[in-house]
Amino acid sequence: MELTTFQPVMTGQKTNPVLRALVYVILIVWAVVSLFPIYWMLTFSLKNNAEIFGENPIGIPGEFRFSNYSMVFSKDALARYFLNSVLVTGGTIILVIMTAAMATYAMLRMEWRLRGPAMSLLMLGLMIPIHAALLPVFVMMRRLHILNTLWALIIPYTAFSIPMGIMIFSGFMNSIPRELEEAACIDGCNIYRIFFRIVFPLLRPAVATITIFTFLQSWNELMFAVVFISRDSLKTLTVGIQAMSGRYLTEWGPIGAALVVATIPTLLIYLFLSNQVQKSFIAGAIKG
Repeated sequence: MELTTFQPVMTGQKTNPVLRALVYVILIVWAVVSLFPIYWMLTFSLKNNAEIFGENPIGIPGEFRFSNYSMVFSKDALARYFLNSVLVTGGTIILVIMTAAMATYAMLRMEWRLRGPAMSLLMLGLMIPIHAALLPVFVMMRRLHILNTLWALIIPYTAFSIPMGIMIFSGFMNSIPRELEEAACIDGCNIYRIFFRIVFPLLRPAVATITIFTFLQSWNELMFAVVFISRDSLKTLTVGIQAMSGRYLTEWGPIGAALVVATIPTLLIYLFLSNQVQKSFIAGAIKG
């Protein structure tokens, strides 16, 4: 009886073929629009100035100029800038994940006075754009005598990424049963072992999400890198690419090649972590 009453409902929910085709068309158009900047950047990197500013700037290059890439890789300065960006971004990601995870655990799992106001104060950081604090952060870095060091970038990047990390970790940590920690405590685990052995491994989807967001912010940031670093050996990749533009004449093809090289790590990071990020979105939707 239940099956007969349920079957018409299911047959009535079949998708209209016209509607399905319309959805596919919209998705295809959206995919083309999203992928077009990557296509344009690739073709841009294989042209010379005449083709870039010619009659068909978005077309396939008449001659594939791979010499633009060899010109980029032949410059030792850009390799050093790339390494500096890796160090700054990697250091920022590690500090953000560890600091935000431990701070979230302390504010959600421990009983101490003023933990509520402390949480609210940290969440206020989400309302402050990073570049709005350029001048006070510069004064602070100068007083600490760490200008023209990689720490002058790592510390501000970490500070402005921690509120977002705490917000993401909070949603996941609230879903972890306290009974797991209580059982570990009965077995003799101290608070550090409970956090690193029980709680932190369960936060992998949140760690992947925070890694991608922090990577994008740190890897692509330009203003702090320009203001805080004047020593050539410590400049990051974004500053190095900006310096490739000449005062009177600029070869845009090598700049396009450098932009492709700078984009590859972002694509790789997302490809390796996209599965965990999708799990985090699904988990967040289920919790909501």
